[in-house]
Amino acid sequence: MARAGAAGGGTAGTAGTRWGGPTEQQWDALAAEAFTGMKEWRVQHPTATFVEIERAVDERLATLRARMLQDVALASAAARVAETPRVGRPRCPACDAPVEARGARERRVRVTHGQTVALTRDYAVCPACGAGLFPPG
Repeated sequence: MARAGAAGGGTAGTAGTRWGGPTEQQWDALAAEAFTGMKEWRVQHPTATFVEIERAVDERLATLRARMLQDVALASAAARVAETPRVGRPRCPACDAPVEARGARERRVRVTHGQTVALTRDYAVCPACGAGLFPPG
């Protein structure tokens, strides 16, 4: 399943984001699994109502959706404060000073359709006022 701009993998589109072949391959595999699952479900439920079909589609796309949310969020430069030059770092919402990285931390976020997304991002601290930010940005 080809996407526009996906040729060759690597970095695409937006400065400061990371995209690679493995991410796209995982998305493709999850999408193919959802499509195949939906076809099989439809064969097993030939008289399903529109609402039942919608529910089945949502259930099958939920895993792909959660993975895409996770990958897109982690592709952001804001997830990697330690790797970002001081000038480009997120700024403290309290005092507007550039934040500093204080190690990676994981946060689990519950998203639509009962899925959980794990975000491992740099925890950031403002050196000026001491405010902590996770995820930064």
